[in-house]
Amino acid sequence: MTSNDRYLARGPRVGIRHFTAADRAEFTRLARESVQLHRPWLFPPATDAAYDSYLLRLQEPQREGFLICELADGRIAGYLTINNIVHGAFRCGAIGYGAFAHAARRGLMSEGLRLVLHHAFTALGLHRLEVNIQPANDLSIALVKRAGFRLEGFSPDFLFLDGAWRDHERWAITAEMVSGRGTDRRRDLRAGE
Repeated sequence: MTSNDRYLARGPRVGIRHFTAADRAEFTRLARESVQLHRPWLFPPATDAAYDSYLLRLQEPQREGFLICELADGRIAGYLTINNIVHGAFRCGAIGYGAFAHAARRGLMSEGLRLVLHHAFTALGLHRLEVNIQPANDLSIALVKRAGFRLEGFSPDFLFLDGAWRDHERWAITAEMVSGRGTDRRRDLRAGE
């Protein structure tokens, strides 16, 4: 990455970068065009005021926001946020994400998620990322499975969405799972004996 490159990381088809105020019109238009894809799972900002509020929250130290953009034309394909970031011994965050309708089912979110995971586990120094997904959200579950997340549990009445408390599955991934060191710490410890 050069110093004037707008992307934090690039893959074959997408790059990731931070949100800016200049993205407001494109992001909100894409959110409005993608309502059928997003409901009832997701409610991204679809108005100027909602986007400005969202962008302001992303400036808080416990949050990071990334746009996933197609390299061919710079168009926003989707977004991913890391929320509730805790450093110290925990080094964890919770992610949320969404693809826009024109980019859905093209593998762009999978590529963007991999780029964000690498950035989170290296540049941000995190060790673990979690995501909570409603059990019937098959596309989101398929996305995290492809990325290597593991199912860790079930949380009834976890989030208030679309007028009701919704159950969620808890999925997580650690830096070791991404780096290929494996998930069985006992095995790793035994190998070092």
